[in-house]
Amino acid sequence: MKRMTAVLLMLLLLTGCANAAVSGIIQWGEGGGTDTLMRPLCAYTEPYLEKTISLRNMTGGTGTVATQYVFDKAADGQTLLLGAENPAMYDALGLSELTYADFDCVLLIGSETVGVVVAADSPYTDFASLVDAAKASPHSIRLATTAKGGLPWTVARFIEAVTGATFSEIPYDSDATARTAVLNGECDVTVMKLQAGLDAVREGKIRYLTLLTDTPVDALPDVLPITAYDPAFAAYLPWGPFYGVFVKKGTDPDAVKKLSDAFTKGFSEPAYQTLLRDLHVDPLGLSGDAANEWIAAWRAASLAALNAG
Repeated sequence: MKRMTAVLLMLLLLTGCANAAVSGIIQWGEGGGTDTLMRPLCAYTEPYLEKTISLRNMTGGTGTVATQYVFDKAADGQTLLLGAENPAMYDALGLSELTYADFDCVLLIGSETVGVVVAADSPYTDFASLVDAAKASPHSIRLATTAKGGLPWTVARFIEAVTGATFSEIPYDSDATARTAVLNGECDVTVMKLQAGLDAVREGKIRYLTLLTDTPVDALPDVLPITAYDPAFAAYLPWGPFYGVFVKKGTDPDAVKKLSDAFTKGFSEPAYQTLLRDLHVDPLGLSGDAANEWIAAWRAASLAALNAG
């Protein structure tokens, strides 16, 4: 009887280990663009992974805090970095020695279009008027940013490289808090993804002055692409934030494949594809070499803009 009890206890322990929760570290704050995409993706993935994914938002340092945290964990596939584009440029910006080269891409989810945003009652009626004002009085216009390497900061470098306009850049913890800063008048302008801004546009709270594209976008047909203001922006397009699930490099390839297969199935769920479409995120669904090549091309375009600036 004692021997049978010991065997049963061992089986229970092994079952518990097999079903232990995976930790998912979200690089940005609650309610931001990364958080909005990662939470439902993980919910759709859990049945295929046959494990619970315990999610935690870990902000700070343009995502470096979360990135370092995951890197410091064992390469066992039990700690996921649920991140945006920022680590691809950490070394170039002096933020961290880590980049996505130090991680294996489980799934590259998608990328999206961004635009320059002001409050609905802003005196800036279009992108040209904003640039003219910024050039006439350097650093006088307050830009809500998410710190060095964040989306608004990077787009500000694009604008500076092409137009020479500069802003007074004020850091916030996430896209959501940067948006709030513009809505309540703490800042004059920010850069927002379509997924984060369209509802506020429909409610008459904000206006997009331009979009970082070279063609009009169906969701905002009256907003001119940035190349309409200056064709020189075309040298840096297409460009936009991207999102992915990563594990520390050195993780067992079989474990990475198991994760990739599960996340790909979650990603492919019709409800998640509908969410991506509703949020105006262009789906990618890449992993392995294909994901690495895509990130490398994105990094090259970003480096070109930063070096020009």
